[in-house]
Amino acid sequence: MRLFIDTGSVREVEEIAAWGVLSGATTNPSLLAKEEGDPGDAIKRICEIVNGPVSAEVTSRDPREMVREGRALRTLHEHIVVKVPFSPAGLTATRELVADGHPVNMTLVFSANQALLAAAAGATYISCFMGRLDDISVDSAAVLGEIVDALRPGGTTSQVLAASLRNPMHVVTAATIGCEVSTIPYKVFQGMLPHPLTTAGIERFEADWQQDPRFAEWLGGLVSGQPVR
Repeated sequence: MRLFIDTGSVREVEEIAAWGVLSGATTNPSLLAKEEGDPGDAIKRICEIVNGPVSAEVTSRDPREMVREGRALRTLHEHIVVKVPFSPAGLTATRELVADGHPVNMTLVFSANQALLAAAAGATYISCFMGRLDDISVDSAAVLGEIVDALRPGGTTSQVLAASLRNPMHVVTAATIGCEVSTIPYKVFQGMLPHPLTTAGIERFEADWQQDPRFAEWLGGLVSGQPVR
């Protein structure tokens, strides 16, 4: 499963991209509005950093305007994926954008039926919001599993994108179910890092090196080109 970051912050993208784990990013108007500066500049910079697909969302609810906005967003960078909310208008706009060669991320998909329609319209990515399903006491894992199971037998090329991930277990669930992509908020990426055994292991290694510094001295010499013998 490929990992995207869900943010409008260039700083957050830079930090997580330095880990070498990002394949793309998703943004939306709300996330971009939280940041200072020009949204277009932020989107372009995020595209450059991740060097992969970056979803940028339309704001209109009229299909013709959606298409116009999508085409305009695509002029920002070659990595832009047009993000369109699920609706009859969104399906219409998606079909036209795809016919023009523009990739589309259809967002706000909450059922297998909606996912089948999005795939038929040609969406490259189909985004299911796990956290929002959990918020209304619907089993998000079950819904996501139904979407994956409904799309795969037909051989659709649309990729299931798990979104609205609230905790690290959402990421594991999405991977286990078989989603092609998860888009993960910055704080959830941070939550994926720690484990008490990792912390304890590092502390033990550091204590060992401090008691007997010979290996560290040898490695330092190797790095400098003057090995300690």
